[in-house]
Amino acid sequence: MTGVTLAEELLLLAYDDETGKATMPRISLDLGMAAAVLVELALANRVAYADGNLAVTDPTPTGEPVIDQVLAKIAADTPHTPSSWVQRLRHGLRDRILGDLCERGVVRDVDETELGFIHVHRYPATNGFVEADIRRRLATALTGGQLPDERTAALATLVAVVRMEPALGLTGEAVADARRRLAEIATNAGFSGTVSLADSVVRPSISLVVSALAQAVNAALGKPKA
Repeated sequence: MTGVTLAEELLLLAYDDETGKATMPRISLDLGMAAAVLVELALANRVAYADGNLAVTDPTPTGEPVIDQVLAKIAADTPHTPSSWVQRLRHGLRDRILGDLCERGVVRDVDETELGFIHVHRYPATNGFVEADIRRRLATALTGGQLPDERTAALATLVAVVRMEPALGLTGEAVADARRRLAEIATNAGFSGTVSLADSVVRPSISLVVSALAQAVNAALGKPKA
């Protein structure tokens, strides 16, 4: 596995390039990143959803340190529900992913002190090309009439699940339009559980994992405000 992971993509979308601060609630992003890591493992054919649980089907490392840490953790444990795994994995995941992005020069760690003793870390972007590509893919998915590729469809679904539309720079009616299109992508990909897996252009195994994780995150976050 090479390139930027889904969890890294979510994090980059959620952090302001200039201030280096998260633009959305911590719990939403942490749950979303945990789900994204599990989706990444499903895309790599390492985990699968069956009998209500997520379990490892292939323990071979992917080559991505953070992803492989999670893979090893799941492999060493008994199968658990998607809801259980997103809660178990979300703690500390953000710091590990931010550290990886810092090492690769995508963001930088700005350590500041407030009130003389409180350390506050900001992560402004140093390589805007990575996030620009992510936003381009999502913009194409939102405005195009075609179902995006498997990874982009999964990313779009995660963006909708963690209610990240404002992080896309959208306001007013554009947020509602984006939400409708993201829901449409999830439905047509089979991620929402309302389309037959036989009719989905996404691999059935991936549809099952994304659908189960989306339900788990939605349940954890509760109903969105009207």
